Amino acid sequence: MSQHAFSEAERAAVYRAIAERRDMRHFSGGQVAPELLARLLEAAHQAPSVGLMQPWRFIRITQAGLRSAIHGLVEEERVRTAEALQQRSDEFMRLKVEGVRDCAELLVMALMEGREAHVFGRRTLPEMDLASVACAIQNLWLAARAEGLGMGWVSLFDPEALAALLHLPAGAKPVAVLCLGPVPEFYPVPMLQQEGWATPRPLAELVFDNQWEERQWEERQRGERT
Repeated sequence: MSQHAFSEAERAAVYRAIAERRDMRHFSGGQVAPELLARLLEAAHQAPSVGLMQPWRFIRITQAGLRSAIHGLVEEERVRTAEALQQRSDEFMRLKVEGVRDCAELLVMALMEGREAHVFGRRTLPEMDLASVACAIQNLWLAARAEGLGMGWVSLFDPEALAALLHLPAGAKPVAVLCLGPVPEFYPVPMLQQEGWATPRPLAELVFDNQWEERQWEERQRGERT
């Protein structure tokens, strides 16, 4: 084991936060203490970013009318998504897909404007700015779980409509509505799995050796278990 490894208890806590993180939809209101919210946002801000561009921008929604307007945008997209799903439309409409009105804190994560000026790491993969934002969201998610708070990532909205609602500058783009706060309980498994919407695939099906669909890794794992 590396001399730089955390203690056994610290490692266990990290892996527990990863394993028990859930995309939450059911919240119990309440509040998030200012010092706790600051700690969570600092954890998000410590995420890696391509070229150290730190493309994330957090917008904390504190006005009730603005929260309602965001909920309206989410509901509009929920209906459009149901229509696009066709034969699964009714099944989708029965799912609870957001907690915008119920969560203690509502945040919008946006990509900053002027991203085209950042070339380092993005010349051939410009979407790395979005990947960096996703890392910040994951940091926030794991820190929230460690603090006993739930978080849900809502992507059901028209980005242009939300950008207009929040007066984002030209070139900036909202990528996530984040519901954060106390929850009655954490789902024992991902909610979509619990509701029968989808079944997670095992890791062994998703790891290849050298070429696409080369599965020697899976075979070795199977051999080690027998």
